[in-house]
Amino acid sequence: MASLVFDSAIYRDAFGTPEMRDVFSDESTIARQVAVEIALARVQGRLGVIPAEAAADIAGKCDAKGIDLNALKKKTDVVGYPIVGLVAQLAKQCGDAGRYLHWGATTQDIIDTALVLQIKAALDLVAHEIAAIDAALARLARTHKMTVMAGRTHLQQALPITFGYKAAVWLSMMQRHRQRLEELKPRVLVGQFAGAAGTLASLRERGLEVSDALMDELGLGKPDIPWHVARDGVTEAVSYLGLVTGTLAKIATDVMLMMQTEIGEAFEPFEEGRGSSSTMPQKRNPIACEFIIGAAKVVRQQVGLMLDGMVADHERATGPWQAEWVALPQAFIAASGALKHARLMLQGLVVEPAKMRKNLDVTGGLIMAEAVMMAFAAHVGRQESHHIVYAACRKALEAGTTLADELANVPEVTRHFSREQIAQLTDPASYLGSVPQMVDRVLARSKA
Repeated sequence: MASLVFDSAIYRDAFGTPEMRDVFSDESTIARQVAVEIALARVQGRLGVIPAEAAADIAGKCDAKGIDLNALKKKTDVVGYPIVGLVAQLAKQCGDAGRYLHWGATTQDIIDTALVLQIKAALDLVAHEIAAIDAALARLARTHKMTVMAGRTHLQQALPITFGYKAAVWLSMMQRHRQRLEELKPRVLVGQFAGAAGTLASLRERGLEVSDALMDELGLGKPDIPWHVARDGVTEAVSYLGLVTGTLAKIATDVMLMMQTEIGEAFEPFEEGRGSSSTMPQKRNPIACEFIIGAAKVVRQQVGLMLDGMVADHERATGPWQAEWVALPQAFIAASGALKHARLMLQGLVVEPAKMRKNLDVTGGLIMAEAVMMAFAAHVGRQESHHIVYAACRKALEAGTTLADELANVPEVTRHFSREQIAQLTDPASYLGSVPQMVDRVLARSKA
């Protein structure tokens, strides 16, 4: 019976995806560990370290699907690690050739290298989702480049922006995550074959030759020196997920706030019954946003656990390594859930330009106070302009009028600006600064 949301028949697809769960399943883990053992035998047979006939038998007879999981569990419970039991079963499958299995290797070599193969597959899934999110955000930025809305600081209306600008800011983060992913691969996707204490002494002068050939066989990077207790690579992979899901949570927070009843500027895609309440029929809750934010918190906790696991003792850690077995799969599965929700939400996001414009008018043009002040400053100086516009803002607030109305009653203002010019100055669409050019820059990078 499942006890975690990641395996729950009810919650598992809310907090993850079938594809990512499959990467870190018992069956997948064992299959990759067996693949490493087979690859090791192949290269050792090719190099003459073990008999070529034995290597061929090992490659032909080792069968991950033939592993007895119950027997492997019992052996692991006794030994503390699964590889001793796994090698014993594989050796039995191979007959006489089995005595050459796992030649010169240590348990951590097999577990770590298999883990890197899993990380490689998992990062491919992450990359696919990020590319789809990138495309969805680029479409939103392009479509709404000039859709004017209120920019908010400290949850208050500040200056006009466009929704395309907001989407382009989101997009710029995802672009950097795509770049980071390519940059981290040479550091993270590195296998390990080093023997008992990392010296490869059991293979004498053939150690590095075998190690390099094994990595070529598996399509992984070659380590200059073992990383048995140098865990920065795998920790970087999980830390990267923390960055990605942190960005997704920021996007989800923005969308969730825009979905508020009083705001109503954007909504998650409509689906019959989704986000409904058991007692309030009118509710349309931001369900995708909530799961994204929740998953991001889960990933952040695993980042902390991975960082803690870096504090390893001497040449083989006593405890920190095992903590990775908990943290790393959960981080990838939770991240996959956040990515899935974000992709579906952004691909179908419902944007309400009319409501954005209506919200801009809530302050009666006060959001344009800086624009008016800067334009008027050219005639009377910044300090005097600030004083006059501030006074007009206060009157508009007290009387419930618009800033344009109050400015039209100030002789110092009308001496320099007509009513039409005042109306233009207080139009949010006239004060977007470099927003269009910024959006274009981000879109150009995404296209490239």
